[in-house]
Amino acid sequence: MEKAAGAIAPPLRYDHQALESRRRILRWVIDNIGWRFLVKIGRVEGLENFPRHGPVVGIYNHIAFVDPVVVLGNLPRNVVPLAKVEAYSYPMIGIIPRLWAVIPVRRGEVDRQALAKARDVLEAGEVILLAPEGTRSPALLEGKEGVALLADRSGAPVVPIAVEGTDQFPTTSLRKWRGPGALIRIGRPFHYRPAPGGKADRQRLRLMTDEAMYVLASLLEERRRGYYSDMSKATSTTFDFV
Repeated sequence: MEKAAGAIAPPLRYDHQALESRRRILRWVIDNIGWRFLVKIGRVEGLENFPRHGPVVGIYNHIAFVDPVVVLGNLPRNVVPLAKVEAYSYPMIGIIPRLWAVIPVRRGEVDRQALAKARDVLEAGEVILLAPEGTRSPALLEGKEGVALLADRSGAPVVPIAVEGTDQFPTTSLRKWRGPGALIRIGRPFHYRPAPGGKADRQRLRLMTDEAMYVLASLLEERRRGYYSDMSKATSTTFDFV
């Protein structure tokens, strides 16, 4: 059915253009000021693995509260992180996720509103960044199925990102600032194969999640692998590397 002449189009659920100029300014602040006070970046490996165009689901291990900013500031594209809703209420720094339009997530439940917002971002051809464990931990915990659900429904590739050394920062210790700094390692992207019969069911989503987590674990030091320490259990029955 054609729209009537002069009809006003409904507002976009996710307005990329309205946010991009704001994020460019914030990115400049992070790049030119943030690292001087937050984290010393030692090395970023595998930038060639990160897709330059199209939707992407980025996953990372979460060991310190600065991790999302560290990853965001060292990727070749702007990303939209998912973060616990409490981050919006942090004194002073809580304004940053609001200005960036970070997607708030209510932990301890299936936050369908957050998933819907994440799908809107992917449909706009942008990058979602999330920690599948849903919380910080020095070693990997069991991943939640949200990563598989988003990638399966959107068809976007998954990119694993390993983070190391951020648990030392922020710090006033000059010794730590003179050290090697934090390491970011970006792995090869992979696509999930279509599920037999259409959408993946809960059992397949669980398998998809665990297989993705093993890929992430393979990029980490053994002490960081946690729940996914036994690499002999790693399989790739649900995905193909790009």
